[in-house]
Amino acid sequence: MKIWIKRTLLLAGLLGLMAAGWLAWYATQPLHYEPLPRTINVEPGTHLRSLSTLLEREGIIGNARVFWLLGRLLGKAGTLKVGVYTLDKPMTPLELYAKIQRGEVTTATVKFIEGKNWREVRAVLAAQPLLKNDSAGMNDAELMQAIGADEAHPEGLLFPDTYFYAPHTSDLEVLRRAYRLQHEKLMAAWESRAPGLPYQSPYEALIMASIVEKETGVASERPQIAGVFINRLKRGMRLQTDPTVIYGLGERFDGNLRKVDLQTDSPYNTYTRAGLPPTPIAMPSEAAIQAALNPANTDALYFVASGNGTHVFSSNLDAHNRAVNRYQR
Repeated sequence: MKIWIKRTLLLAGLLGLMAAGWLAWYATQPLHYEPLPRTINVEPGTHLRSLSTLLEREGIIGNARVFWLLGRLLGKAGTLKVGVYTLDKPMTPLELYAKIQRGEVTTATVKFIEGKNWREVRAVLAAQPLLKNDSAGMNDAELMQAIGADEAHPEGLLFPDTYFYAPHTSDLEVLRRAYRLQHEKLMAAWESRAPGLPYQSPYEALIMASIVEKETGVASERPQIAGVFINRLKRGMRLQTDPTVIYGLGERFDGNLRKVDLQTDSPYNTYTRAGLPPTPIAMPSEAAIQAALNPANTDALYFVASGNGTHVFSSNLDAHNRAVNRYQR
């Protein structure tokens, strides 16, 4: 009886050693997954067993139980870091565990483009699969309060740039960074503004910058376009700029601006109302803000598109009409 027990224990020991040896061999063998790169998303609440199941389902590993057992023996159960991981080369199970344990997550990005409006920004945020869309149920005033802003309307108050974020970050955090950066840019430009400008506040300069952004086809013309609009404001002339009318139309704009649109009054119709519209109409770039606060010294009051992205500037109506006849009619 004692011999049988000894043999059983010996056999069990040998089997254990063989299993341990095989598991050690498995841990150091490259996993086979194609095509590369592959991504895995370790969401909050993911534990070792659910991670193993996910990897098997995605074709990263062949057997979830073996991968789970290896993780248990290595003490990896409580060391999983949440995030999105990119696998751009073959890895061994040990290397994969180490990558997730170190939290080598893929950084995601979202880009805000100058000249885009707030409605378009919201669409960009909603399309980010790795960004928590916490702002989805908020109106503009609630959202602005959530990001620590005093203004009630977010239009123009975000700095156009590429923002990096860790997966599962709230979109409010991205918006908060964009708001603070735009505020810093605006206040720095305001402190170095040219004298004699017809603005009562930095916010009015931001409104002008958004109009300059939408009217400019060639970057070098921003200061000159700003100079034209400032000259018109100083003389009490209406700005008569199409982008403000288009903004006022919102989703009703179908790509064709009609005469009736120019004649229909609204707070954003600068053909029917004098002065600046009530808010910016888009995200102005830093260059547009600088142009609005340091415009070109010009006597021009008019400009018309020449057809190649540039404009022809005129200081009187007769010259402007000749330019319109030449380039538009």
